[in-house]
Amino acid sequence: MLTTTTTRVLEPGELDTALAVLDRDPVANAFVAARVQVAGLDPWRLGGEMWGWYAGGRLESLCYAGANLVPICAGPEAVRAFADRARRSGRRCSSIVGPADATAELWSLLEPHWGPAREVRAHQPLMVAHSMPARVEPDPLVRRVRRDEMELIMPACVAMFTEEVGVSPLAGDGGLLYQARVAELVGAGRSFARVENGRVVFKAEIGAATPRACQIQGVWVAPEHRGRGLSVTGMAAVLRHALEEVSPVVSLYVNDYNTAARAAYRRVGFEEVGAFMSVLF
Repeated sequence: MLTTTTTRVLEPGELDTALAVLDRDPVANAFVAARVQVAGLDPWRLGGEMWGWYAGGRLESLCYAGANLVPICAGPEAVRAFADRARRSGRRCSSIVGPADATAELWSLLEPHWGPAREVRAHQPLMVAHSMPARVEPDPLVRRVRRDEMELIMPACVAMFTEEVGVSPLAGDGGLLYQARVAELVGAGRSFARVENGRVVFKAEIGAATPRACQIQGVWVAPEHRGRGLSVTGMAAVLRHALEEVSPVVSLYVNDYNTAARAAYRRVGFEEVGAFMSVLF
């Protein structure tokens, strides 16, 4: 017996159903779940559409289509449906990112139409921590960035983004959207830094947060201060804040070629539990 499938944009009234799908994997889905919990499913507030793949009338998979294209709990049939919709809509995103298997399949279907990509990061280990490390003392000088310290933190954020992504976040709109995102994290008390002589030498943010899992992002050490172990003790400090104040599981994903960062995160107690993939345009 054939099961009828369909793909469409979710309605705001389907919020609970969408959250149930996101809750199947609270760690991998933390980024999208955090946005949905705050903004709901209205495209204007969400910053994009939420596509749903239905089998037999039941919502089985999602795909967030905004600045990023993110497949969620998507098997091969759902991925093909999302690829068809994305191809018809045309590329509006700056990246495709998500669990490695689904993202790789999605990109294989879209590459003939959207390619070439500026960069493909096929294997980005997804790491989690549930407790504080026994042998690493958190850096006591890592603290929350205050609302009046935007001029202090922005240069470090721009340097991190440019180094990580390969383009400046100030391009295009002059950095207005990026500055608004940094200000949002600072205002929420989720931006942390160590400051020496008026300059940020370590920083990180809790970029996505739900009651079940949160995600650390934007980890950066000033180049002239690398090799001092600041990433280990600094991450321990941010991890402590995250576990005590945000959620019982803390995650991050990292480029597989960044062996120094992976080693630092393991020292803080993070373990690899899966992999993400990113396609950058």
